Amino acid sequence: MRRKPSWSLFAATILASNVFTGAAWAQNNPTASQLIDQLKLNGSPADTTRGIKPLGPDSSAPAQPAPSANLMVSFATGSADLTPDAMATLDQLGQALASPQLGSDNFKIAGHTDTVGDAAVNQTLSEQRAAAVKSYLESKFNISDARLQAVGLGESDLLVPTPPQTPSQANRRVQIINLGP
Repeated sequence: MRRKPSWSLFAATILASNVFTGAAWAQNNPTASQLIDQLKLNGSPADTTRGIKPLGPDSSAPAQPAPSANLMVSFATGSADLTPDAMATLDQLGQALASPQLGSDNFKIAGHTDTVGDAAVNQTLSEQRAAAVKSYLESKFNISDARLQAVGLGESDLLVPTPPQTPSQANRRVQIINLGP
């Protein structure tokens, strides 16, 4: 007679794989120098000004996306409290944002969630988490409030498309977007 697997064994296996995946991703977060390279604006200073710009011969060319980086910033479940792993990741980001290469640029901090739970709760949680990241960077690295904009996007902009109620460590992230000077 074949035994059915127990639900507790199944749940433990899933939990262990999610913890490993999260730990593996956290180890792959970029260093400060890698973040500088990812987030610095490309092109001439004229490319970063706001206002009316003459169009070249190929005016149908799509606009280049703003430089950005996705970071695995871990929080306790249902919380906006930063974990020690999160602080280690944010220390790299803080060093990058305080560097001379990025020191004059402004950044959007976008908090994201996966599709598990209520969408309204996820929206609020993503806003709280983005605000926690902003507060940490301001207090530890003396980055001006005016340079950082915190927004929560909840489950509206998934990195990995998943059905509702599907846990995804890749979608639980903080995105840093360079808005320019």
